[in-house]
Amino acid sequence: MELDPLLLARIQFAFTISFHILFPSFTIGLASFLAVLEAQWLRTGNDTYIRLYRFWVKLFAVSFGMGVVSGIVMSYQFGTNWSRFSDASGNVLGPLLGYEVLTAFFLEATFLGIMLFGAGRVSRGLHFFSTCAVAVGTLVSTFWIMSANSWMQTPAGHELRDGIFYAVDWWAVVFNPSFPIRLAHMVSAAYLTTCFVIGGVAAWYLLRGRHIAESRIMLGMAVGFAAVFAPLQVVIGDMTGLKMLEYQPAKVAAMEGHWETGRGVPFILFGWPDEAREETRFAVKIPYATSLVLTHDLDGEVQGLKDWPADERPPVAIVFWSFRVMVGIGFAMLFAGLYGLWLLWRRRLYDTRWFKRFWMLMTPSGFVAVLSGWFVAEVGRQPYIIHGLMRTADASSPVPGTSIGFSLALFVVSYLAIFGAGTWYMLRMISIGPAAPTPEDFSRPIPGTPMRPLSHPTERIEPAE
Repeated sequence: MELDPLLLARIQFAFTISFHILFPSFTIGLASFLAVLEAQWLRTGNDTYIRLYRFWVKLFAVSFGMGVVSGIVMSYQFGTNWSRFSDASGNVLGPLLGYEVLTAFFLEATFLGIMLFGAGRVSRGLHFFSTCAVAVGTLVSTFWIMSANSWMQTPAGHELRDGIFYAVDWWAVVFNPSFPIRLAHMVSAAYLTTCFVIGGVAAWYLLRGRHIAESRIMLGMAVGFAAVFAPLQVVIGDMTGLKMLEYQPAKVAAMEGHWETGRGVPFILFGWPDEAREETRFAVKIPYATSLVLTHDLDGEVQGLKDWPADERPPVAIVFWSFRVMVGIGFAMLFAGLYGLWLLWRRRLYDTRWFKRFWMLMTPSGFVAVLSGWFVAEVGRQPYIIHGLMRTADASSPVPGTSIGFSLALFVVSYLAIFGAGTWYMLRMISIGPAAPTPEDFSRPIPGTPMRPLSHPTERIEPAE
């Protein structure tokens, strides 16, 4: 049987990047959360914050390690499966990825050891600075990665000579048209992902009457954060969509599932995009909503997919459904944040059992939303790998399909074993919960702030019915 090398190369990269994006989505927000916890402990002397810090820093270390390993595999694929793309774009993307290593990765590597192993061995100020440096490093890494990816979406600041891209304006390359808003969208998504993991773990503990003091802090912080960032993400998402409409209108048409150009276009809540018949069947619509959102005019004109030849359109069904999953989760997050804030104001947050169960169910929601968003961004760019300039079919390596199929099978088995074990280990640590720090950890008292006795880590309080 003849294996399609292009299809297998795309599946392989989609598989590895889907695994990889999960870990940075968690560690970006978790690093900042750790900095907040340590700052609160230094400010108040409340040992509950340091118990939470010591608990979450272990999970951060495991997730950070798995993110680094999965990222190396993706770099390997640029040379094996996408050599023509690397040859053509290396002059532009190579320096951007190099800057990520020189700035973010070196910063993280320098201070990560102090953050993980320096407690009680260095001053509290230096340890806190190291935690903040790692948090900043994760954001700097996001900056360069999103700049590189956004350049592929909206290329700028380059010239094309003999099929090779050369940078002529690095400012325009880095700050390409879609980059600023996509960076904000990704960072906000990462923070919300971490927020709902932390709140979900807290809700799980509270429902079982375990680690009450720590869980109340975690859930309260998660609710407050979601109440601010979930509405903000809705606004950022709308701005991202408007930017795509300007530079990638075919992607927007696929997201909306519209085939005909028209005015007063409705929003299709659900339907079945049929590319063969060039229509979205069984559509459930909200009148005028798409025109209102995209043009801010009830009678605004919106382009349909038929404005582009069939070979210029992205795979419609994947983009259409991924967009709806992302948006649906976004509004569920919005509800969780605002309703949770109302419960917190009414002093009922920690006693409302159904809401704690709801938040526990929302624990993986951020990961699903991030994956859906990446599917929209990457699949929606097709058939181009560099939008409008280089097709994906022209970017792959001349490698036999059997070789790619073998490496893909090897990756699937290896990833399920390695990252499955890592995920199981993290879940095991969560099931154990926060423990009191050892006497050696952070043993130097804060000037003027007496340390209170540490509560027993296994203290259990039965939940009230």
